[in-house]
Amino acid sequence: MAIQLTNESISSVSADWLVIGLLESEPLPDTVARLDETLGGLITRLRESEDFTGKLASTSSLLGLTEIKTQRIMLVGLGSATELSAAAFEKAMLTTARAISNKENTRIAVLLPEVENTSITPKHSAELISSSMVVGAVGQELYRKEAARFPFQDILLIGTESIDQTAYQKAIELGTVLGESINLAREMVNRHAGDIFPISFADRTKEIAYAYGLESEILDENQLKQEKMGSMLAVAQGSDQPPRLAILKHQGAEPSAPTLALVGKGVTFDSGGLSLKPSDGMKTMKCDMGGAAAVLGAMAAIARLNLPINVVGYMGLVENMVNGSSYKLGDVLTARNGKTIEVLNTDAEGRLVLADVLTFAVDRGATKVIDLATLTGACVVALGEEVTGLFSNDEDWSKTVQNAAKTTGEDVWEMPMLPQFAEQLKSDVADLKNVGTRWGGAITAAKFLENFVNETPWVHLDIAGPAFASTNLPHREGGGTGCMVKTLVEVANQFKPSN
Repeated sequence: MAIQLTNESISSVSADWLVIGLLESEPLPDTVARLDETLGGLITRLRESEDFTGKLASTSSLLGLTEIKTQRIMLVGLGSATELSAAAFEKAMLTTARAISNKENTRIAVLLPEVENTSITPKHSAELISSSMVVGAVGQELYRKEAARFPFQDILLIGTESIDQTAYQKAIELGTVLGESINLAREMVNRHAGDIFPISFADRTKEIAYAYGLESEILDENQLKQEKMGSMLAVAQGSDQPPRLAILKHQGAEPSAPTLALVGKGVTFDSGGLSLKPSDGMKTMKCDMGGAAAVLGAMAAIARLNLPINVVGYMGLVENMVNGSSYKLGDVLTARNGKTIEVLNTDAEGRLVLADVLTFAVDRGATKVIDLATLTGACVVALGEEVTGLFSNDEDWSKTVQNAAKTTGEDVWEMPMLPQFAEQLKSDVADLKNVGTRWGGAITAAKFLENFVNETPWVHLDIAGPAFASTNLPHREGGGTGCMVKTLVEVANQFKPSN
């Protein structure tokens, strides 16, 4: 699939679909007004009859056109100018991509919107269109005999002669890389646990490293024992699949420069262990490696964009299964940093994996850390299925990540890290318990993780809600979403060698 920029007139572009985004209750932009005149006022009549209102993500198809070379037009609403954000614009573009990607070898042209007095710049719109067309045209086709959605053959972005071709091509490249990296994360989540298990996930990281020039390192179970990662190993001991720690390194700056660490929970299937989940709670647990998938996607993008910083991705990969060797309630584990953990729920396993991997990242010299995990149902109860919970020990670092999320249009909400929540983790027999009470469960999980980062600036992202979509929506395919890949790349883009 190629995404190119053109300044041809809108009437002379040849494609299967011409996509035009329009604001609600705003005059037609000059380019669209001229097209409307060519079409005999068809767009105006649609608006006057309210068959197309311009409300966010609403669509209207114009078919069988003979006045221009492209016979089909898709109008898509961008909503109110005052409320147009990156997230809103992306929703409109994803809706469009999903609506017109049902045939093979489709060629589309998208008019770069003239949206003055909004928060979306034309260059940013080129990036968002590119990523949306890449993501929206890919569905859950991995195991289907007949595909329902097909990547576009060609995508043309229509601009004016006055635009800076170089700057726009960079925006298109960024959008393309982000879209493909999101799709990589989605694919990893959508593959079932028979395809993606610790060794196969680790093998995929080596393939990505080879393809994009990353350094890779895989620690097997014997090396994990040597590294004293007893917390992570305990989770893995109930499975026939041995654990792995996959590490990807991008060195874009001097070795002495600060290092950003991205840490992902990679529980490739979570049965709950001896604290066994019911069937309904286990059906989607192939997605419990969504944090590791996001790290993999982000590292691929960072390498392809050749960002001038040092970034290391750590993916702790285990299965949480049940056999005669399963770790048990009442066990006391010794984590890498020497802290002992009383196990009171084997289904609170992700934090046990992250505990050792976070310590390992800090021990290897991480300057700042972000971890991602489908960690708690409590976060979904608190924030719903589309908002990521953010927890941090450092106000400035938290703001950096929040600002990056806002720029990319991904919704996050900072949760309180008050000291009283740590009181729930006190144990009579160990340094701490792996669970607190039922109240504030997402926060107590974050307070648990805080024990393993020392004073290193750290952000924990609980993506239990947005990492996996239970159903299809007009703008979103069910299954893995690739959430937070864009935010991680934006954080990396802002992370300077002097940080």
